[in-house]
Amino acid sequence: MANIKQIEKQSWKPGNVLAPVPAVLVSCGGIKEWKPNMITIAWAGSICSDPPMLSISIRPERHSYDIIKDTREFVVNVTTEKQAKAVDWCGMVSGRDLNKFKRTELTPAPALKVKCPIVLECPINIECGVQKIIKLGTHTLFLAEVMAVQVTSEFIDNKGKFRLDKSNLLAFGLGEYFKMGPRIGKFGFSVRKRKH
Repeated sequence: MANIKQIEKQSWKPGNVLAPVPAVLVSCGGIKEWKPNMITIAWAGSICSDPPMLSISIRPERHSYDIIKDTREFVVNVTTEKQAKAVDWCGMVSGRDLNKFKRTELTPAPALKVKCPIVLECPINIECGVQKIIKLGTHTLFLAEVMAVQVTSEFIDNKGKFRLDKSNLLAFGLGEYFKMGPRIGKFGFSVRKRKH
């Protein structure tokens, strides 16, 4: 085995180092028993295509945990670089004490299928109905079916494609925020035959 490239590795203790991940605002509440609230979540992900499903993980001591457990619905609002300060702040304070929508000047707007609001300024709003709640350890996993999706028209091109590369989406990794970069290819580009 000649000419093997040497790449030095370090051994770290097991931890949550999958990065980057989306930094999202999860909105909930908006009914008589629960006022509208937002929580910053970095642990959100797609888990199934048909039916479309995703998951979020929340610590039980967080205010939004009780809201979502009780109402069994929430909205994942995908955020942008412009919203980084609001996203960080919403993860540092409790909605028990403050109106996060008012303090961040973000707008609660009607959802299509759930009672809780979307965050109007976010380019993607994913309305979800909880199907299963799984207690893990420090966090509880909420498995949810996607009930509806709203996207901001500004980022739709003339072919009807949502331009993620134009929306400056916010990402989180290892305790830091990043913005998503330019598009480098599309699914299957590595095996697609070139046209002559």
